[in-house]
Amino acid sequence: QAQLVESGGGSVQDGGSLTLACTASASVYKDSCMGWFRQYPGKEREGVAIIFTGAGGDDTTFISDSAKDRFTISRDNAKNMVSLQMNSLKPGDTATYYCAAGRGPCTLVAGGYNYWGQGTQITVSS
Repeated sequence: QAQLVESGGGSVQDGGSLTLACTASASVYKDSCMGWFRQYPGKEREGVAIIFTGAGGDDTTFISDSAKDRFTISRDNAKNMVSLQMNSLKPGDTATYYCAAGRGPCTLVAGGYNYWGQGTQITVSS
């Protein structure tokens, strides 16, 4: 049974928007840092955005420089879901996007995550 299931990938024109969603099993989602990563062909996975809910219930987020001011990450704890709203998409955003979960340091480094989704393709055409 998949621990993380992604949805929302597809094709869009330059400047368009897409929203990715990732639903996690309850055991994976609880107390986890959730993140979105992307991978270009032949390249390592790179962090795009991460989110962590602190003990006080506040969310802390971090967006990569390449996605800052265009992408927003959010989570819905009632649904065990994390979303990535992507605006002003560029051809350079074309990649396979992965949802990740982990209880290690909440960073944009892929090695710190224990669970991965199957990946969803985003294609941005000019």
